[in-house]
Amino acid sequence: MKVKIFGAGSIGNHLAQASRRMGWSVDICDIDRDALVRTKNDIYPARYGNWDKEIGLYHTSDIAISGYDMIIVGTPPDSHMELAISAVKEGAKIVLVEKPLSTPDLSGVQELFEEANNAGCHVFVGYDHAISKSASIVYKHLQDKAFGEVITLDVEFREFWGGIFKAHPWLDGPHDSYLGFWERGGGACGEHSHAINLFQNFAYKSNIGRITEVSAFMDYVDNDNVNYDRNCLMTFRTEKKIVGRVVQDVVTQPTRKWARAQCENGFVEWFCGNKDGIDEVVYGENNGRIKIDEVIKTRPDDFYEEMKHIESAITNKEIYEKSPISLQRGLETMLVIAAAHISSKNNRSVSIDYNRGFSLDAISIIN
Repeated sequence: MKVKIFGAGSIGNHLAQASRRMGWSVDICDIDRDALVRTKNDIYPARYGNWDKEIGLYHTSDIAISGYDMIIVGTPPDSHMELAISAVKEGAKIVLVEKPLSTPDLSGVQELFEEANNAGCHVFVGYDHAISKSASIVYKHLQDKAFGEVITLDVEFREFWGGIFKAHPWLDGPHDSYLGFWERGGGACGEHSHAINLFQNFAYKSNIGRITEVSAFMDYVDNDNVNYDRNCLMTFRTEKKIVGRVVQDVVTQPTRKWARAQCENGFVEWFCGNKDGIDEVVYGENNGRIKIDEVIKTRPDDFYEEMKHIESAITNKEIYEKSPISLQRGLETMLVIAAAHISSKNNRSVSIDYNRGFSLDAISIIN
């Protein structure tokens, strides 16, 4: 596999290293030559022990426009659609776009959907937590109905974003990137949308349907330097009339990445990194014995699992169609992100009609 990565930031380095673990050929490109120098001299060797001389580094204007099997878009969200559509037209068999897939106005997403379908291109969205080993344990419990039908779902990604800036020390703060602007895909609703995506995937596995109603409250920080949501609280109703909740923020310390499916006869909980280097799945019958499954992993392992999943999905149509990180799932996550902002701005609940495509036309304020 020959891989081209757009973006030499933190995510580009993670995905480059994961691709090299797969034995694939990797070229990284960026519009900033300083970013390429940081990758070679600082980011990559600091994280993985040494620089991999087999990785090619190019300015975006110098890299080949064809000949790649897989193209990864690891740039800010407001550049995703242009690069992803171009990657499909370039002839890549696989395109991976980092989350969130687009900006909340959904500009370009319907075009990407149509271009990918016409080209037979496999497009994935980088919600790596959704294909983690720990999430897969939760899926199995939900699919097997081990504790009966799901009554409600809760997912939280509450994480102070200081860790993001620690991984990007060349940024002076949220004002210095897309992160400080919700309309560019930043803020809690976009940056921590892993929680929305996990809710949707847990809902799929438990057969309670897609999210059809969204009621959201957001705490926006809006001044001369930034305009982003630091707290995003959402309640959902699904196609099967199940009510659940998602909370995302960029302020909580220490981090809490957690999910719980409350079922008729028991529960399943998911914890990400609540212990250093460990994910946990806690489950059991109501008022019964509790069991805990531990998954030992590192952050680079998350991206390696993502690449292994993609390799499996491109050779098996059924795996791709049901993939938690398929383009279809990523598009549905974007509809919820857009709906949440519309709900909060209008102080009203909104509905999502999946028959109306992937645009703001699919979202309506409920009277």
